[in-house]
Amino acid sequence: MIFPLNAPMFDLLVLSVVLKEDAYGYQISQIIKQVSNTKDSTLYPVLRRLQENHFLATYDQQYQGRNRKYYSITEEGRRQYEELVKEWKNYSDTVNRIVEGGTDNE
Repeated sequence: MIFPLNAPMFDLLVLSVVLKEDAYGYQISQIIKQVSNTKDSTLYPVLRRLQENHFLATYDQQYQGRNRKYYSITEEGRRQYEELVKEWKNYSDTVNRIVEGGTDNE
């Protein structure tokens, strides 16, 4: 089963991919498809929004005679990534506690 992704999760996944190394759109989409049935056309507005918010920067690089747009994380993007990781850990810990039968607010 694949769970739907919301905007913060998309942001976290994209920032996680480009944190490790610069990547182009199709490459990012293929990695995200490991956890989502997302269409490529859904990813590009996310990339554009992250760029507009100064979390990503872009540059073009030649590949087989064509320009390929690469995305890289900015310092602001690194800070956003850290914040999203904290939120994800809190959220996933709570979900795991509920799934494992916990009912109290530990």
